[in-house]
Amino acid sequence: MLPLKFVLLVTLPLLAAAGVADHPEVKGAERLFESWLNGQMAQRGLPGIAIAVVHDQELLWSRGFGMADVQAKVAVTPATKFRMASHSKLFTATAIMQLRDAGKVRLDDPVAMYLPWFQIKGTEQDDPPITIEELLTHSSGLSREAGPHWSNYEFPTAAEVRKYIEQNPSIYSPEVRFKYSNLALTIAGMVVEAISGETYAGYVTKHIFEPLGMNDSSVDQNVAGLAVGYGRRMPDGSRTTLRFIDARAMGAATGITSTTEDMAKFVFLQFRTGKVGGAQILSTGALRLMHRVRMLENNWTRGNAIGFAVSREKDKVYVGHGGSYPGYKTQTWIQLDDKVGVIVLSNGDDSAPNDIALHLMQTVGNAVAKAVQIKPKQAAWEPAWSRFAGLYRSVGGEQAVVELNQRLVIINPLGPNPEEQMQLIPLGSGLFRMESATGGSAVGEVVRFAEENGKVVRMYIGGSFLQRAE
Repeated sequence: MLPLKFVLLVTLPLLAAAGVADHPEVKGAERLFESWLNGQMAQRGLPGIAIAVVHDQELLWSRGFGMADVQAKVAVTPATKFRMASHSKLFTATAIMQLRDAGKVRLDDPVAMYLPWFQIKGTEQDDPPITIEELLTHSSGLSREAGPHWSNYEFPTAAEVRKYIEQNPSIYSPEVRFKYSNLALTIAGMVVEAISGETYAGYVTKHIFEPLGMNDSSVDQNVAGLAVGYGRRMPDGSRTTLRFIDARAMGAATGITSTTEDMAKFVFLQFRTGKVGGAQILSTGALRLMHRVRMLENNWTRGNAIGFAVSREKDKVYVGHGGSYPGYKTQTWIQLDDKVGVIVLSNGDDSAPNDIALHLMQTVGNAVAKAVQIKPKQAAWEPAWSRFAGLYRSVGGEQAVVELNQRLVIINPLGPNPEEQMQLIPLGSGLFRMESATGGSAVGEVVRFAEENGKVVRMYIGGSFLQRAE
């Protein structure tokens, strides 16, 4: 077993979040996760892993496990740099959305509007032109790669990418299905260059890294402090040490280097709102658009938003991205409702960071979510509200208001199960707001009850009403 050294950094925010970092459930979850990950690394002989847990605008927990350089015995710390691989796509999508915020591009613009040479042959004679959005959502139908670079580690130049486009047709028509494509995000990076007049690396550094304070992040540079990349563990226990590999023209798809501390700053952005300026590098609307599913796998198991992958695990939906580059595997997951994010970076080809990130989210991340859970302000329960419980009927159906433990819910008494409830959140003055797990009902709308001669006679939900049934 490799000797394990680590640096534990806890950023103490203002009082509320500081309490989260020190919350007994959170500290216990950290110990639980540490114990499990130490065992995984020993059993699987993994070289090094850096992890981080974010809540809202704070880095709550960050730690390194194992070795950034096994031979030199350099330990992983939260400041260790890793090749981020396909995390790069998040930054390319962010760049496009910044240009969109500035009115310089529309998501439904054809790619050829900015890259006139992009005249790829389609699979059908009437295929429409590929759009910017289709590049960012993996719905363009383009091939996954632009050559054998994952085999020979010789990534293409911009001229070679153009030549590939000229000589190779699309695999599918646009919008036919989700098809992951490094080539598509490479083209998106070229669009950024064409619109901005800057190199991709220059644009990302100036407009994303610097305003966010991501000072240890770069594009395709063999920087000091970069963890050594290792191949998968072979049957004899050995691992190949991999050289630095330049992604060249595919840097927009897979070339960025970063740290857990820097990536935490990118995660902070996902929870913010406000006008563009300073560290607020994207508008509120742009961020919401980036997080919303735009393309689903044909079997509906997962999807893609603008740059972000979207996945459902148990009862929660996460946005984020993973990455795979020779010698490095990475994963970030973000739970938007809880404002919790986890980051896992590794320098072993077989580290399976997605599994590690999910366990980090479901242990420490969930403990953080519970520790910061703040119930919305609502009027105190009034016993007189019991009079609203009962059956309400309209031409379209029936709704039953049921009193539970000092709260009211609405169910469909003719429905298949009583577990599907709509909550009535007290607003005061006899008004309630309907809340529901799904949006099919009048979610968010005001509910009120009409009374005549001391009796409840009607329930209004938004603009509609049901009569009280005797």
